[in-house]
Order: sequence, then structure tokens, then C-alpha cells
Amino acid sequence: MRIAVIGGTGKEGRGLARGWAQAGETVIVGSRSLERAQQAAREINAAVGREAASGSTNRGAANAGDIVVLTVPYDAQETTLWDIRDGVRGKVLVTVTVPIDTGNTRRLRVVPGGSAAEEAQTLLGPETHVVAAFQNISHTHLEEAKSIDSDVLVCGDDAEARLDVVRLAALLGLRALDAGPVRNARVVEGLTVVLLEINRRYKSRGAGIRVTWLPDGGNE
Repeated sequence: MRIAVIGGTGKEGRGLARGWAQAGETVIVGSRSLERAQQAAREINAAVGREAASGSTNRGAANAGDIVVLTVPYDAQETTLWDIRDGVRGKVLVTVTVPIDTGNTRRLRVVPGGSAAEEAQTLLGPETHVVAAFQNISHTHLEEAKSIDSDVLVCGDDAEARLDVVRLAALLGLRALDAGPVRNARVVEGLTVVLLEINRRYKSRGAGIRVTWLPDGGNE
């Protein structure tokens, strides 16, 4: 499977890309800058000890990926999605984007479409299956490449697409839970801001969430 990470030179995107490369997958790092994408790919390859990653423009990465992961800031989401729209048609697009207020990083911005994920689904149309996931996983843990004590909540309107992303999380050693339709991403995106506040108050490097009291531990 070829996993395209759009915005893969940022902290979250780079951490996810390296994790999947470490798990044996082929990764395409996308960026507005081809040079930065290629440099990030070289660093990932050096870290995992094999030629697992390549660099491309965002559009090129989206065209080449079997599944596409969007990790750009909210302010760049709409422009980026228009750029890659044709390349993600018929595919699963995983969005990690959260509409954080740039004036106050501990506050969630109220967006017209309800959530970043819902706005992405509206822009891309029904042919692309948008799934929200990984918003509550701190890049600090991804960079450390160790076991992460946090769950991933997966929201999207297509059940098979949600299952694909549950499997994608499992490659990183993460337990992912099917959290229902894309509308529920409003709550999941908001949890990111709650976790940032907890980090500040308790001087944490990356608080996470854990869902308890599930039959069989939530494993399907």
C-alpha cells in the first residue's frame, strides 16, 4: 500500500510518515516544496534503514497514493484540497486537520461547515471518502517511535473507509475505535484543544485519550 502524506514535512505528517515507513509500508511525502519533501523522505529513509519514502509535490503525492492523509493546518486546508481534488477521487482521504484559532492555540475555531472533516467532505464530494483520525495523537510521541498510550477515534460516513483507517492506525501500534459518522469529528477535533489545555496545566508533552470498559478491549 502506498500512503501519501500531504503536508508531510510538518511535525505531525513527518511523524506519521516515519511510523508507516517503519511498519514496512511505502510512503510518499507531499509538500508545496518538492525540495523539502525530498529532504524529509531522505531523513525518513535514514531513520528506518531502507528506501521506504519518496518526496513529491502535494498533487503528485495524492495522485500516487492508494490512501491519502491530510496533515496541513486548517488555514491551508481548502487550497490544498482544491489542488489534490482530482488525485483523491475514489480514494479514502484521512484528515488530521483541526481548526485551531491561530490567535489562541488553546481555542477551537467555529467553522461554517461544522468541522474541518465535514468541510473536506463537502468540498471533495461523495466520490471521495473522508475520514477524520489521528487528531489527538501528539507529534511528540510519533517522533519517539515508541508505544503510544492513546486511542484513535475514527469518524467518517463510509463504514469500509473507517475500517481502512482502523487498520492504518494498527500499523502504528495504535488502537483505533470506530466513532461513527463524519459529523462526530466536531467532538473529536474539539478534544484536541482540550488536550492542549491539559498539556499546559499539567506540563505534559502530549496528553492523549483512552476509552475504557469496552468488550474485548475494543478489538474487532
